[in-house]
Amino acid sequence: MKDKQVILFDLDGTLTDPKEGITKSYQYALSAFGIEENPDDMVRFIGPPLRETISRHYGFSPADTEKAVAKFREYFSKTGFLQNIVYPGVPELLQTLCESGKTLAVATNKVAVYTRRILEHFGLARYFAFVSGDEMDGSLTVNGKREIIRIALEGVGSTDAVMVGDRKHDVIGAREMEIDSIGVLYGYGSREELTGAGATVIAESVEALSRIWKG
Repeated sequence: MKDKQVILFDLDGTLTDPKEGITKSYQYALSAFGIEENPDDMVRFIGPPLRETISRHYGFSPADTEKAVAKFREYFSKTGFLQNIVYPGVPELLQTLCESGKTLAVATNKVAVYTRRILEHFGLARYFAFVSGDEMDGSLTVNGKREIIRIALEGVGSTDAVMVGDRKHDVIGAREMEIDSIGVLYGYGSREELTGAGATVIAESVEALSRIWKG
């Protein structure tokens, strides 16, 4: 694993903890439909594509799903993206990997334009050679994360890569693209979810993740 030249990182639950911003964005969107939710009950929504989550969990019609997505982004684009916390140790890990000659990229289900804003705001953009995220219409994630990862690999010009993420979508997408994956447990996916999806390696913490490249 340590010999892989390219490392792809998920964003939410891997580089940053987006709980407050995402759950409040969901609350704002759902309130427009008279639905009240506890933020702690919505952490399971962190990671999967936005439209998939809304339509599947609330049985919304396509039209209402789009209205909910618009309300979610109304809050997220102004306030929610700022309600984010970089996991302790992540900047140091990224710096070390860059100094060792690794090529880093982000591969996330989040819309690319928001991803870039988050990376810039929290001082992480300088570490990444390429950012692969969804389009505003959700077209790149309708069949999972495979396309997001494919674009990232194409962007860096190499398949000698490993995908790092906290949810099964990261692991499954990596497997479909025939690359290894590292499932992290400090985010929002369980060990059972990640091992069940076929993660190559499990890292319990940012420190454990760092040791993969130090060992």
